[in-house]
Order: sequence, then structure tokens, then C-alpha cells
Amino acid sequence: MTVPTSASSGASGGPPIMPLASPLMGKKKKPFLGMPAPLGYVPGLGRGATGFTTRSDIGPARDANDPVDDRHAPPGKRTVGDQMKKNQDDDDEDLNDTNYDEFNGYAGSLFSSGPYEKDDEEADAIYAALDKRMDERRKERRELREKEEIEKYRMERPKIQQQFSDLKRKLAEVSEEEWLSIPEVGDARNKRQRNPRYEKLTPVPDSFFSKHLQTGENHTTVDPLQGVSTHLGGLNTPYPGSMTPGLMTPGTGELDMRKIGQARNTLMDMRLSQVSDSVSGQTVVDPKGYLTDLNSMIPTHGGDISDIKKARLLLKSVRETNPHHPPAWIASARLEEVTGKLQVARNLIMKGTEMCPKSEDVWLEAARLQPGDTAKAVVAQAVRHLPQSVRIYIRAAELETDVRAKKRVLRKALENVSKSVRLWKTAVELEEPEDARIMLSRAVECCPTSVELWLALARLETYENARRVLNKARENIPTDRHIWITAAKLEEANGNTQMVDKIIDRAITSLRANGVEINREQWIQDAEECDKAGSVATCQAVIRAVIGIGIEEEDRKHTWMEDADSCVAHGALECARAIYAHALQVFPSKKSVWLRAAYFEKNHGTRESLEALLQRAVAHCPKAEVLWLMGAKSKWLAEDVPAARSILALAFQANPNSEEIWLAAVKLESENNEYERARRLLAKARSSAPTARVFMKSVKLEWVLGNIEAAQELCSEALKHYEDFPKLWMMRGQIEEQCENMDKAREAYNQGLKKCPHSVALWLLLSRLEERVGQLTRARAILEKARLKNPQSPELWLESVRLEFRAGLKNIANTLMAKALQECPNSGILWAEAVFLEARPQRKTKSVDALKKCEHDPHVLLAVAKLFWSERKITKAREWFLRTVKIEPDLGDAWALFYKFELQHGTEEQQEEVRKRCENAEPRHGELWCAESKHVLNWQKKTGEILAQVASKIKNTF
Repeated sequence: MTVPTSASSGASGGPPIMPLASPLMGKKKKPFLGMPAPLGYVPGLGRGATGFTTRSDIGPARDANDPVDDRHAPPGKRTVGDQMKKNQDDDDEDLNDTNYDEFNGYAGSLFSSGPYEKDDEEADAIYAALDKRMDERRKERRELREKEEIEKYRMERPKIQQQFSDLKRKLAEVSEEEWLSIPEVGDARNKRQRNPRYEKLTPVPDSFFSKHLQTGENHTTVDPLQGVSTHLGGLNTPYPGSMTPGLMTPGTGELDMRKIGQARNTLMDMRLSQVSDSVSGQTVVDPKGYLTDLNSMIPTHGGDISDIKKARLLLKSVRETNPHHPPAWIASARLEEVTGKLQVARNLIMKGTEMCPKSEDVWLEAARLQPGDTAKAVVAQAVRHLPQSVRIYIRAAELETDVRAKKRVLRKALENVSKSVRLWKTAVELEEPEDARIMLSRAVECCPTSVELWLALARLETYENARRVLNKARENIPTDRHIWITAAKLEEANGNTQMVDKIIDRAITSLRANGVEINREQWIQDAEECDKAGSVATCQAVIRAVIGIGIEEEDRKHTWMEDADSCVAHGALECARAIYAHALQVFPSKKSVWLRAAYFEKNHGTRESLEALLQRAVAHCPKAEVLWLMGAKSKWLAEDVPAARSILALAFQANPNSEEIWLAAVKLESENNEYERARRLLAKARSSAPTARVFMKSVKLEWVLGNIEAAQELCSEALKHYEDFPKLWMMRGQIEEQCENMDKAREAYNQGLKKCPHSVALWLLLSRLEERVGQLTRARAILEKARLKNPQSPELWLESVRLEFRAGLKNIANTLMAKALQECPNSGILWAEAVFLEARPQRKTKSVDALKKCEHDPHVLLAVAKLFWSERKITKAREWFLRTVKIEPDLGDAWALFYKFELQHGTEEQQEEVRKRCENAEPRHGELWCAESKHVLNWQKKTGEILAQVASKIKNTF
């Protein structure tokens, strides 16, 4: 064995070992102690002590043919000679030509057998630094490439974990009961493990015990027969310990575990008795905190027996420490009740009533735990101790089953506690109206500050008496607003509506005089309650009185509009109407307020109220075209065409040469089949107020009436003046398509795109034309060019994806969709399409991603609704359809799909409701919707007809 000296550690480059302090060492320290050894220093070389080697270092001497220790060694390594030969071969360098590379040299290191010196280490460090530097230069690019390759690989070969991610997500919805009801899997153990053979026990003779007792060993287990004499072979052999009562008798080796358990209990009793201070006798433990801890320990369903015992012991300690603490008795009784020992609980709580006779809670707990008749006796006893306790009287009344007995108990209670509002209310509820009125008369004398009792009495009295009651109530409680509002409602109910405003104004003045702050929100809430109760005049009077309180002048309009919306949301329509009326008085020339009020009447009022409001509106805002148009449309919907014409005539006078009014007049005439009048109006409009829209409507009228030549002439004339209006180019191309002139249509679209290169609709029409004539490559090129001209246009990307999908190239469609979502990551129409491009198992995962990106996009919500529909989850699908049409009521496709869904899965009432809501919303947008509504054959169809037509063309291909 090589034995190095102490300096060897210094030579090896490790931290130097400091010499230990010793009294034999001189006081003066040698200068070289603690310093590192010089380079090339070999310890002990000068005195010849360079170490020696023993046989234990190199192992025993073995023959080359001896087998190795490893019994499972492969052939060629099973003897000592084979192992030595292998080690020698490993040490030799393989300098064969086959192991030589022109660039890298030999595969192994040529100099591995040479010494590794300090300059070698420095060279290696320099090369390592160079390699690190070169690696850092390419690191970012390499990591990016690796990331892309990994993402591509994962998209092409998704893990099983990803494929089941949507099913895993559903686990969040599994309740605890469902989870526990999953059956256990079968036992996978083998037969021997499943059916273990029971351990065989053989009786041990006494000679075994006596032999071991003599050796002085201790037992580590307790024998249940300890201390009992055992008869074996007719001999009376006493068990060790039966003669010795001590815990541990020296020399016998006996350890009595039962005595240790008794000692531990004694120790616990000592510790618990120490919670009382020996000097003052007061508890040093916080009883409330102590009981809180104990309550947390009480088991609710069986629980562990040791926990119950511990809780019982601690509660006993609390009771003994502070016997006049009511929660201790209640907690103890409840512990016993939970553990099923009801009689023990009753005994404990009755003991508690003796110790704490003035505690309401203890008496009520005792009444709860006792059976019927006993409970009554307990309550009677409680009343003797606490004659002023309202809760005990209420409990006594609850225990009675007969109504007369309840009344008797409550009257007895009112004799003792006449000031309790709760007792009066409970007593009055049991009485007939006439007796209740008499009782309330007495109640308000005893409790003159209770508003509820005064108002209850006023409701039961006649009109004249109720007025007197409310006047008395105001005298007794001058600071409560409810009395004033009830007085106003009383006057309104009896037809004195002129008094309502006076009462409310007087209420505001009186309350302010008594120092009450007028809280605007509370009064508006009261007004909403009046509205729901049918007291319209009171509600409007309250709104008029408080609507302007506490609002800055510049915030009035904004705040009032918010208040009106809030009232509509709460269903208080009269309150909202009163707010709008007041706002219109203050802002008679504000068009936005008139519009909000008009829309409110349109949605929640009658046609007459809407028309009356609009007449006032156009008188105050004659320049607001939209108000004139709403009035004319209301008349037209009521089939009063002459009235609609007269309104539009008045509108012309107020707004000469207004494009909107011209077009509204044209629509009115064309819808009523007065085509010649419509033509004349359009000709007049083109001469007096020529605009691109007027020309467009002129072309559309001739087109839908079948006058193709006139339409083409008008279109050519219009394009001379408005060549940058894309809709004219579209109409020109579509007319040519209708006439089967594909070349002319293509030319029209191309000319239009030269003038309007940013019109996405023109690009789409040209692409579809090429696709229709079979020029798929050209259509693809047109869409690519369109995307270059109009970057980040989701409509163009969507058309490109659909073009490839229609051509049967699903892989290219998926690739394009991935690019589209990179360029337009927040486009709802792209995400909606992407959901249904996926295979059915991956659709749910894709829909979750879509909702994360576009949470409130109607197209994504519609796609989710369709997804639930395809999975036959009818209720969820209906919820998502409702959410979609609520977020975007102008999306016709959502209404059509919803209607189709209800036709398949809904009742007639649900179908009718969807149709009515759609007609009220009057949608104008949507791919499927516009394809039908803007078709020349459907130009006179109403919203309901278009809805049914679109729904009939939808197929459940998703």
C-alpha cells in the first residue's frame, strides 16, 4: 500500500493542509509551512521514503486460467488472462489505415499515452474558449432552426398526450361523486399475492421463556396472557411477572406495557390540570381560541376514535377550568351528538344550563337537543331565568304546533317584552287582517320608531285612516324616505296623481331639513320598485325629483343615459322613459338623446308612442335625417304609405338635396310597386343631387326590373363620373356574368381593379369567375396578387384556403391556413374556418385556441355553436347561438344557422322566437346572408323570408 506523506496533497494542486497546533512545536513558525510545494517536488525522495506496495494493493496472485469473479461474463472475458489481454489491447493505439481520416486524423488520440502537462492544459483551455465563441455565434440561429423543426415534427406527429388533451380537459368537470363512483380496476397481482397463506403459529414451551429470562433479555411485545398462569403438561408454571407487581423488576427482564399506558394518562391529567394558574386561579389559556381548536377536531362523519377521545378530553378540561363559559358546554354537547351519544349530549347541556343559567345560547341548544315535550319544559325554565329574551320566546312559539298556542305564547312574550319589533311582526303574521290591524295599532305605540310596523298598519287601513297613520309615522320618524314614498303611492292608488309630485318634493325638502343626505342611487332604486309595483306616477315623480342631484353640469347627459340603460336592464321601463323625458327637456336640440329615446320606444314602446316622440324630435332637430327616416319607416311598416310620403316631403323641405332622403323616397315607391315614380325620383336626384350611391340605386332598380340595357347604359354613365366607386364596377361585371359574357365580365373586373386595387370584394369576384370557368391556376395567381396589394386581409386568405379545399388539395389548404393565422392572428373568420379544417378529434382543441385569441368574435362563437351542434350537445349549442346573436345581431349567417338549428331540434315557439328576433334585428351582413339578400330575384323579400331561404340552403356538412 502506498503511504503518501502530508506534503503530497500540496503537490497535487489541492488546498494545503495546515499543520495542527501542538505543545511540542516551537513557538517560532517555519517560513515554508502552509505554502504550496514547488513544481516537480516528490515527497520523501531525498530520504528514500517514496512509498511501498503490498499484495493488498494489487490483489492476490492469480493464474491466467483462473475464472473471473463475474459469473455472467461474455465469452472471451471469462478468465483472468482474457481480462489482462483486453486491458493491454485498450492501451495500445490503433494506428491502422482504416482508423485514419484525412481531415480529423486518427480516431483515437496519438498522444494519449504521453504525460498531460500544464501547457497541454492551457492549449486545451484556448481551444475550448474558441469552440465556445464559435458556438455562441451560431447559437441563436441554430436554436431557432431546431425550434422550428421540433414544432414541425410535433404538428406532423402529435403525441398521444396531445390527441387526448381535449378529453383530459373534461376531467376538470368531473365531480367528486363521479370520480369516487369509477369502478376499481381488477387486482393485477398473481394468485399467491392475492391469496396469502396465513401465518402458522406454534405454541412455545415454558422452557424457552425460562431460558431467555435467565439471560436478562427484554421483551419487545406485550403478551395478552401476561400475568395469567398457564397449565402445560399438568404442571403449574406461573408466567413471569405474575408475582411481581412493579413496572420493571431487575433481573427478570419483564416490561409491563399496561403500567406505562396508565402512567402516560396520569401525566396527561397533570399537564391538563396545569392550565389553571396556581396563584390567581384564573385560566391561562384563551377559552375561545381553545374551543375553536377543539371544534376543528370534532369529527363530522364517524372520524377517528382517538381524535374523538382527544377532543372529549380537551373539552372536559375546558369545562373544569372555566365551568361558567357557555361555548364549552355547547361544544361538548355537540361533540357527543355527532358521535351518536344523544343522551350524553342532553345530560351535558342540562348541566350547562345549571352552570350558565343566564346564557341564551345554552338554553336554546338545550331546547334543540331535547324531544318535544321536554323541550317545552326547558324553554319554560329558560323564560323564568331570562324573561326578556326574544329568541327564547320565538323558540317557544316554534315548538307549539297549534296556532292558538303560538298566539298565546307570543302574547305572553309581548307582555314582558313590548318593545321587540320581531315579536310584534311574528305575532301579527299569525292574525287575521282585522285582528292584525288592532295589534299593529298597539305595536306602533310600543315601537314608534319601526318603519315596517307603520307601513304595515297603513296598508291595512282605509284611505283616510292610512293618511292619518302615515302622518303620525312622519312625526315619529322624520328621517325615513319610505314613509313619504308610501304616501305618494297611496295618493296615486286613489287617483290623486296631482298630489304625488307635491308629496315627493315635500319629502326631499323635509328630509334635507332633518339633516338627511339625499342618496340619488337609493331613490332611483325606490323608483324602480315603484315601477315594478305599478305606481307609474310615483316612479316618474321620484325620477324627476332626484335625477339632477349631485351631478356636475358637464356630466349630466352621459350620466342620465347610463341611468336609463341601467333601468332598462333592471326591467324598469317607466323609469327609463321618465329619464329620457327629463333629458329631452334639458337637451331639446341634442340629436343623440332623441335617437336614444326613439330606439328605446322602438324596442320597448308602442308604435304610437314612437311616432309621437319622432314628431317632437323632427320639430326640435329638423336637420337630423335619421329621425325623419325613422318616422317615415314607422308609417310604412304600419302600411300607411301616404303618411310616410308626407313625412318624406317635409323632410325634403328641411333637408333639400339630401341623398338619404332621396333614396328613402325611392325605396318607399319601389317597395310599393310604384316603379315609374321611383324612376322619376331617381332621375330628379341624379340631376339635383348626383352621388355615386344615387347612380348605383338607379342601376340596381333597372337591373332588378329586367331592363339590362338601361342598367348597362346607366352604369357606363356613372363610371364616367365615379370611376373610383368599386360597387359600380362590381355591378357591371355581375350584369355581364348574368348575360354569360365572361370575357366582358373579366374585363370589367380588371378595369375596376386598376382604379380600385384595394377593393377586396372585386378581387374575390374576379377569382371566383376564373374558378368558375376552370382556370384554377389563374384564380390562385389573382388571389396571391390580391394579398400582395392588400396585406393582412383575412377575407383574401380565407378565399385562398377555400379555393384549395374545393380543388381537393387539403394539405395545401392546411399550409395556407397556417400562414394566414400567422399573418392575421386575431381574425375570427380564419379561426372559425380553421376549426372545421381539423379532423374531428382535434376540433375541440382548435376551438379552445380560437377562443383564447378571439374571445368575443361572433364568427368564432358561431363556430363553437356549430361544433356543439355536430356533437349533438343541443343545450350547449343553443347557449352559444344565443351568445353569438347577442354579441352581433347584424350577422345574418348566425341567425340563419340558429333558425336551422331550431327547425331541427327546437319547438315551434322557439323557432318563432328566433324568427321574430331576427326580423327586429334586421341583419345586413354575413356571407350566406348577403348571397341571398342581394340576389336580384330576392330584392323585394322581407327579412323573415330571406331567413327561411338561407336556412333551407344550409347543409349540416360540418
